[in-house]
Amino acid sequence: MQLAPLFPIIYRLLQPSFPNCLWGGDGNKKAIALTFDDGPHPQYTPQVLAVLDRYQIPASFFWLGACVNRSPEIAASVCDRGHWIGLHGYDHRSFPMLSPTDLKDSLEKTQAAIYHACNIQPEQVRDVRPPNGLFTPATLKLLLQWNYRAVMWSVVPEDWVRPGVTTVVQRVLQQVKNGSLIVLHDGVCGGEDVAATIEILIPQLLRQGYHFVTVDALWTQIPINLV
Repeated sequence: MQLAPLFPIIYRLLQPSFPNCLWGGDGNKKAIALTFDDGPHPQYTPQVLAVLDRYQIPASFFWLGACVNRSPEIAASVCDRGHWIGLHGYDHRSFPMLSPTDLKDSLEKTQAAIYHACNIQPEQVRDVRPPNGLFTPATLKLLLQWNYRAVMWSVVPEDWVRPGVTTVVQRVLQQVKNGSLIVLHDGVCGGEDVAATIEILIPQLLRQGYHFVTVDALWTQIPINLV
């Protein structure tokens, strides 16, 4: 069963309970963030970059450390374009299933992979999106303790199950609003369709008056006190 229709409801229920996570930006501004999980991928990520280049759109990429190590040159090409980089764990294991030691190791190994590929210092890469969006209050407490910032979403079209480009585009257009944080995937699951999806989606969103910003820009729009 596809869960896409439930995600907006889940989002509304979870957001008040976890205010220190980034769920979206300012609802009064037509700024939205386009984000990509599970990369970098040697085939799909360059296709995404080509579309982003064409429209001069900034995006945010949440990377798996294992994928960075497999495709460091692709990672470098993303960084060279100035896109925002975040962490998605080293190998997509669910954060609540990891011990604190293993979770910290997963994040630090991913930061190290990004440093070697892109020469970005580890302390500069501190946005974290948990795989599958799964975390517990204890997970969030650890992330805050280690000076990471938890990034979630507000628009999840479930592209990883490949329901078709048209369906993914329709889901995004139905859910998008001011401050939306859109999640797509440029990895093994969903990546095959992602370039075609954003090729249709970006111009439609631009025509609706939205402009694209990075996750870092969304953080500056909301009153969150990370302590």
